Amino acid sequence: MTADAGSNADTRTDYGQVTAKMVNDHFGNGGQRAVLLMRHSAREYNRDINDLLNPLTDHGRQLALSMGSELTDAIQLRGYASPPERCMETAELVLKGAAENMQSVRPLEALGIFYALDHIRMWKGMSMSGGLAAYLTQWFGDEIEADVMMPPKSAVAMILRVLRGKLDAPALAAKPQLDLCVSHDMTVYTVRHGSGLEPIAAAPVDFLDGLLMYRDQGQLLLRSHHGGVVEVHEDLLSL
Repeated sequence: MTADAGSNADTRTDYGQVTAKMVNDHFGNGGQRAVLLMRHSAREYNRDINDLLNPLTDHGRQLALSMGSELTDAIQLRGYASPPERCMETAELVLKGAAENMQSVRPLEALGIFYALDHIRMWKGMSMSGGLAAYLTQWFGDEIEADVMMPPKSAVAMILRVLRGKLDAPALAAKPQLDLCVSHDMTVYTVRHGSGLEPIAAAPVDFLDGLLMYRDQGQLLLRSHHGGVVEVHEDLLSL
């Protein structure tokens, strides 16, 4: 979900590779559980329909399959996604690429754009501000009306709580497990900035970019493939 529309002809083949490496490094270093909050794969940009209805491109489908195939076979996956088709399909294809065909993907409203209270006014504001990054900067600067977007701190806390809940849920079996949570660039930006991991302007959130939540020595941590790591303190989880 973004007003910074790209081209349907995007043919980059490296989307998802750094995310897969981050996951593989975690489990290769002895990790047993992790949750990956990730943007969906490459999508269409048809301005004549509601943006949330824009599906994946064929290239995007192949990218999701390829990312799944790059994940270590030492883990099992459980999939969740924002309800729009492009998020659900991304998660399904990643699981398929990882040979996790028996696991279905469950839609999860908390991975959607729940923090937008008025989508029409949000879209208009995003267009007027010059794009997603500028609009998010205004939101975190308390410059967006309270009846358009919920407070960003509340949105960050809600998403982090959901991720922590998946991390602490019983595993599918006695095997290292990744819970895959496919969402939108807006959500990844929101958590990345709101957690103090990386500011909005630090780097774009590309297709299949993600943030990894896990525990290490009793600390709840959030990692970016850019190298940053922050501890998720209780104050970040409080509404």
